[in-house]
Amino acid sequence: MRTRGVSSAWALLACVPACALAASPFVLEDYYQLAAVSEPSFSPDGERIVYTVSRNDKESDESSSDLWSVAWSGGEPRQLTRTPDASESEPRYGRDGKSLYFLSDAAKDETTQLWRMSANGGSARQVTRIPGGISEYDLSPDGRQAVVVADVGLHVGAGEDEDETTPPIETDRFLFKLDGEGYLDDRTQQLFIVDLANGKARQLTQGQRDHWHPAWSPDGKSLAYTAKERETDRDSNYEVFVQRVDSAERRKISTSAGPDDDPDWYAGPSWSPDSRRVLWLEGGDSKWIYYATAQLAIADLETGEVTRPARIDRWFYYPKFDADGSIVSLIEEDRDTWLARIDPASGKIDYLTSGKRLGSDFALGTHGRIALLETDVSSPAELFAMDGHRQLTKHNEWTRTRALGEVRDVAFMNGDTEIHGYVTLPANYEAGKRYPVLAYLHGGPVYQHSHEFDLTPRLYAAAGYAVLSVNPRGSSGRGFDFSRAIFADWGNLDAQDISAGITHVIDGGIADPKRIGVFGWSYGGILTDYMIASDKRIGAAISGAGVANVLATFGVDMYVREYLYELGTPWENFELWTKLAYPFLHPERITAPTMFQCAGDDDNVPCVGAQQMYQVLKTRGVPTRLIVYPDQNHEIDVPSYLVHRMRNNIEWFNRWLGR
Repeated sequence: MRTRGVSSAWALLACVPACALAASPFVLEDYYQLAAVSEPSFSPDGERIVYTVSRNDKESDESSSDLWSVAWSGGEPRQLTRTPDASESEPRYGRDGKSLYFLSDAAKDETTQLWRMSANGGSARQVTRIPGGISEYDLSPDGRQAVVVADVGLHVGAGEDEDETTPPIETDRFLFKLDGEGYLDDRTQQLFIVDLANGKARQLTQGQRDHWHPAWSPDGKSLAYTAKERETDRDSNYEVFVQRVDSAERRKISTSAGPDDDPDWYAGPSWSPDSRRVLWLEGGDSKWIYYATAQLAIADLETGEVTRPARIDRWFYYPKFDADGSIVSLIEEDRDTWLARIDPASGKIDYLTSGKRLGSDFALGTHGRIALLETDVSSPAELFAMDGHRQLTKHNEWTRTRALGEVRDVAFMNGDTEIHGYVTLPANYEAGKRYPVLAYLHGGPVYQHSHEFDLTPRLYAAAGYAVLSVNPRGSSGRGFDFSRAIFADWGNLDAQDISAGITHVIDGGIADPKRIGVFGWSYGGILTDYMIASDKRIGAAISGAGVANVLATFGVDMYVREYLYELGTPWENFELWTKLAYPFLHPERITAPTMFQCAGDDDNVPCVGAQQMYQVLKTRGVPTRLIVYPDQNHEIDVPSYLVHRMRNNIEWFNRWLGR
């Protein structure tokens, strides 16, 4: 259910009507045009930025990524790799600025390894040949070594030869499943030091613990990283450590009892320029799991003191020390995520961006340069130079040829709580005419609809629907209390907030009260199940990767720790567990034709949730359909499946809402 991540914005919220009339509508084929820009990184002199561009390929039916670079001063970006059968990611310039290091799955054994090539592109050379591949890396300041993360131990359940019978899966771990990995075995994630000249690797860390996000100190003597003891599978107490490169001794510098630099936050420790302090993200009390906001924490390595500057009730993302000792970070606000500079001594926050936009990543260069990856509701994420907000890349200019309907922010009251969101209107919207409205329910649950480009509502709007994106209680962006309002109480306040949003667009003259639909994926699918069992106005629904009978997923999905923190065990809190299962246990409330979808290999929200509700509605004679996307994890990534899903979604709503 839980997915973190942010993105950002840079243009106007809507195309003027004349532009909309001259442009063509969004179409399903646009899935193959959309370019995802990510992972910016500066050259040592700050003159160029290397980054990743990912696209869906129709012929291979796969997504692949290539490396590009662009000059800080501007100009046409350069494509550095063209590898339709392989993907490159995490590019970094070498110390001399003449070479590029990156991860690629182009090895003969198809594992992901570290590679090197000229900064101008050309042929690449494989650097590492670590069995099983690597997942992360960082380069030493002197340019001679790298630290990498790799698995150590036996891959239980894998045969040595494709023709051999796969052995039985055996495990004794408390947390034994993870989406994308399946059953977890005895392997651990360890750190290795790699000689970049010859590729030789030596294992640095040992033991029954996993390691993530290694960061090399500027003086080249130490590493900071996140780690977790294997025997503490039952909790989420990730810790931050510092270890000298020439020693097996490590030192824990985090002090909280909750998660520190949880790997799901995709952040990592950051060193101060003088190598005396380490910065990371500190979570709240473990019992609040993802409802609590992640905050800044800094350890002084000489005194051991931990300070916590800029303590505000908002999520921080990817904080980094800049060369002047200040901190640069993304901060999530209501429907927006802005870039900020923070004084670590006073905690003073200076926002570098503002407005209806969402920043997803950034890179720091010399001379105070910052490259920001940013999006808004009209434009997919591109790179901007933060010396006047100059746009550096234009990989998605094709969207300017599409008819962009107006996006209106909405705010309304549900009881004594104000709820926010926005509605995406068709490009040919006519004031005074009522439209079928689809309530778009986000995942998480601690996530939010932000002012970012999203192809999903654009495709529905092109099909004639107004799309209502509400951030109900439980969403992020408005602080801890707003998020935890649904703690152990799913499908209550959040469902009421969605219903209040539907009422708002009906009263505002946008929605046809007889043509209301809802849809969502992950927690959005879960909330869809609650909506069809609580709001009789809903005429059709699509529940993706959802579950209504949470009893069916205990021990089946990967959330055993979260269940115990939030709900307790089913046998001790049976009334609570069955209360949350009301769409499954009280199906007489459901009359809306509902299609259920799931991914066949999803260990996040397994197919059992969709299958049960499909069978419930089928048994009761309510129109329903089930679609399973085989061999897919929680985030579907086969391009033709994305097209298939959207085509079927539009056809389903057209059928039942009278389009």
